[in-house]
Formats: sequence, structure tokens, C-alpha cells
Amino acid sequence: MRGDGMLDGLARALEGADPATARRIAFEAADDDALATLARYAADGDELAVELLVELLDDSGVVRRFVRAALLDENDVDDVSQDVLISVATSIHGFAGTSRVTTWVHSIVRRRVVDHLRRRRATTSLPDDDIGPGERMSSMLATRASVRDALSGLPEIYRAPVALRDIDGLTYAQVAERLCRPVGTVKAQVSRGRALVAARLGEM
Repeated sequence: MRGDGMLDGLARALEGADPATARRIAFEAADDDALATLARYAADGDELAVELLVELLDDSGVVRRFVRAALLDENDVDDVSQDVLISVATSIHGFAGTSRVTTWVHSIVRRRVVDHLRRRRATTSLPDDDIGPGERMSSMLATRASVRDALSGLPEIYRAPVALRDIDGLTYAQVAERLCRPVGTVKAQVSRGRALVAARLGEM
């Protein structure tokens, strides 16, 4: 556990809209207390806290560990992990703080895994609304003006990969080549970016 001083610093950075300091403190702490602080502010509508919460959950590998415990195929792990990040970003306003953030995230993972397996087992074609959150966000990004407005508010590090992937229709490899970034980095940035767009759409 980190000291209260670090958490107080994180809270001050969030309240002062200081992304660099908030990110540094959150990633230095990278523990349950930091997640709880971010979740509390994110639940109150703080966009920076939502962004950092998604980043920290993804960067720490906690979401992928939970998903990998239930699924073996790495492509499935990628898809469901992205769905979980989107669900976290869009439902954080409902986080009451009565349990640890990781416990809450684990409950989301279980639901997304069940949804994924149900879709996989379906023997008939599914209706358009029975697709995963990640696929739904990708489709929406390509067609809706309001989504493009939400996308324009993203930090550039996420905006460019998401726009190239979902609006321009480039493959991950093409996006990576265009931006001179590793494919794995691009996949993570698209996943996080979609989650943040989903959160902004909820606010709209």
C-alpha cells in the first residue's frame, strides 16, 4: 500500500486537471488504493480519471489476467479484454465503491466472457445488436457523427489509431506502419480509445 500523501497528490492532480502529474502518481502507485481513487473520481464524471483508470487496468494486465483465466485463444482474450475496458468506461458511474475495483472488474469480466462464449456457441446468425462492445464501437465509429465528435475529444495518442482503424478501415498492421508504432501498441491504443469514446458517448 502507498501512503496517504501519494493518494492525496493523485486527488489534487485530478481536481486540478493535471494529466501529467495524475498519470505519474497513478502509475507509480499502481495499487488498489490508486484504482479506488481513480474509480471514485471517474464515477463522479471526471474524464481524466476515466482515461487513467482504463489505462491503468490495461497496462497492469489485470483485465487480461482475468480474461485469460477463462479463455485460451489469444484472439478471444484480445476481443474480450477490449469489451471489458469498454464496459468499465461506460458503467463506472455505477461503481459504488463497496468492493475493490478489481473485484468489480472481475464481475464485468465474467459477464463479458459468458457473452463471448454464448455468441461463439450460437448456431444461427445473431441479430445486429448481439455483438460485442468492441465490435459495436468499431461499427458506430465508422457511421455516426456524434461518435466522431466524441472521438475528436480523445488525446491524440488514442485519436489517431482509432480514426485510422475504425473510420479509415485500415488493418492494425497498416495503422502501426502509418504511425510508426508496434502493432501491439496500436491494438492497446485502439482498445483504450474505443473505451474512452464509449464513455464520452454515455455522457452525451
